[in-house]
Amino acid sequence: MSQDPLLQPYQLKHLTIKNRIMITSHEPAYAEDGMPKERYRAYHEERAKSGIGMTMTAGSAAISRDSPPVFNNILAYKDEVVPWMRELTDSCHEHGCAVMIQLTHLGRRTSWSKGDWLPAVSPSHNREAAHRSFPKKMEDWDIDRIIIDYADAAERMQAAGLDGIELQAYGHLMDQFWSPLTNTLDAPYGGSMENRLRFSNDVLRAIRKRVGDEFIVGIRYTADEVAKGGLTPQDGIEISKRLKADGLVDFLNVIRGHIDTDPALSDVIPGQGSKSAPWLDFAGEVRKATGMPTFYAARIPDVATARHAVRAGLIDMVGMTRAHLADPHIVRKIIAGEEDDIRPCVGATYCLDRIYQGGEALCMHNAASGRELTMPHDILRAKIKKKIVIIGAGPAGLEAARVAAERGHTVVVFEATAEPGGQVRLAAQSQRRREMISIIDWRIEQCKKRDVEFQFESLVEADDVIAQNPDIVIVATGGLPHTEVLEAGNDLVESSWDIISRSIKPGQNVLVYDDAGDHAGLQAAEIIAAAGAKVEIMTPDRSFAPEVMAMNLVPYMRSMQDKDTTFTVTYRLKSVAKEDDLLVATIGSDYSDLTKKRSFDQIVVNHGTIPLDDIYFDLKHLSSNLGAVDQAELLAGKAQSVCSNTAGKFQLFRIGDAVSARNTHAAIYDALRLMKDI
Repeated sequence: MSQDPLLQPYQLKHLTIKNRIMITSHEPAYAEDGMPKERYRAYHEERAKSGIGMTMTAGSAAISRDSPPVFNNILAYKDEVVPWMRELTDSCHEHGCAVMIQLTHLGRRTSWSKGDWLPAVSPSHNREAAHRSFPKKMEDWDIDRIIIDYADAAERMQAAGLDGIELQAYGHLMDQFWSPLTNTLDAPYGGSMENRLRFSNDVLRAIRKRVGDEFIVGIRYTADEVAKGGLTPQDGIEISKRLKADGLVDFLNVIRGHIDTDPALSDVIPGQGSKSAPWLDFAGEVRKATGMPTFYAARIPDVATARHAVRAGLIDMVGMTRAHLADPHIVRKIIAGEEDDIRPCVGATYCLDRIYQGGEALCMHNAASGRELTMPHDILRAKIKKKIVIIGAGPAGLEAARVAAERGHTVVVFEATAEPGGQVRLAAQSQRRREMISIIDWRIEQCKKRDVEFQFESLVEADDVIAQNPDIVIVATGGLPHTEVLEAGNDLVESSWDIISRSIKPGQNVLVYDDAGDHAGLQAAEIIAAAGAKVEIMTPDRSFAPEVMAMNLVPYMRSMQDKDTTFTVTYRLKSVAKEDDLLVATIGSDYSDLTKKRSFDQIVVNHGTIPLDDIYFDLKHLSSNLGAVDQAELLAGKAQSVCSNTAGKFQLFRIGDAVSARNTHAAIYDALRLMKDI
């Protein structure tokens, strides 16, 4: 038997969990009509097959109609959820994986304009900044019916065959009762700590009456709100001791922080540039004070940190949720001694931000996560070996090379620069975003293991490609900054790439005109501000950097707000002219005929990229498919069969930003979706 602490079984009451690695409750937003149907099941089953000890579904499942999900959560208040949860549970149990679900009432952390348009409720009228609802202050009958709703939902999950449930008590209704910041009720549910805990205790007693003492019930809760006037660490330890003394819960899942604002949420769920496992020692203090089974998950991206957490006795079960989005096969690879092959989580937080922007969790690094029904995590070998030539070693080209090599093909990659990475390497120039380079490094290592040939500093031409006698040519050359966007003065501006790459030094009074709204604009502004310059970020949009999204925006704001930085929305840079040593910007607006002039010593434009596609068009007429993609075949998971030029000796495709400016995930998805069938 393995001596690895992560692979040791854990006994939780009657339940034997086969190892110490779990996926904590989270909501990937894959539900359909509020039900965890096939896509939801496949996502969890993939991780169960790999050997995960326990998976927790939902983060969180709604137990009441006046707790409408703000994104696509499971509706635990509906009886029809039972067969769907039973199917998911049974499929995971077949692989020896325990299954639980997190139940909650959101309280004020929702919107009255969602679902049935019922008022949000909370133990105070205090609005939550993140979701903006002014809640109804709860009455006694609200409390009574919600207690029943909790018990009903728990009974449904027991009927579905789950191993247990977890109640959510950080930022949601239970914690809104606990926290002095959000509870202005009178006794018996407000005032003293005993009174503020009464609601959750009443809920737990109601649940126990329904499901009995054997069914596992735990709680994920904030043991320190890290907020002035909120629950302190001392309060958290006291609450933890009371939870043990009451004997109503079987495990504690420890959170530190509050989630009512984007900055606060980004501390509870830390992203790249932050410390690994920042609250792990605090969770250890809770475990020591209570002796209770203790779980923890907050930025544990790697096996070494997870192993330390268990070996040191800080926690009993370690959550590696985002890590399993990046690589669902972590446990399998640990067992096989293949830890070096684990696809690393880079902390990009695309998974979380994407839920709000696009309605589904997706991994920046792994395009198969959440797409288990259509995209493979394990690449099958092709029946016929082919010669594949790939031009470009950015994320798209490297993913194409990796997948092609795993298919058993002979692969040659040409790259014009001395190093792989493309725009990802550029992004990783920022110290805070340096983890992004793992997207590249992991693929390079996978390619090397499969004998992919790389030719760097190769400005390849059509004849060079033809000389390789390829069956397939993939153009993944990316794009170049698009700065030709002004009525006049395009030659007077710099690109965001110039700043990020340090090829141009920041000026002293700088305008960053961001008409793309992505990371490059803010990253350039961050570098300029750090150099001590005055910087103004201007966008024609009504909000700046919409593509960066909430949790990724936080570190940019923290790095710039204490410097001489201004954010200006709804203004468009129209032209630039040089006058003496200054650049005079003509600024207009899409909202009116307003025109004004401003002077700067440097103007930086961020307007995305335009495809670097010359080689594609040089090769197009020589290809059998003339570059065409049969979209129906692509979406159906079939090999490309277009043949419109019988004289062509190879198929030609382009992917990633060589097609159009998008993002890293799109580039990787382009490659995986195409190459898995070649």
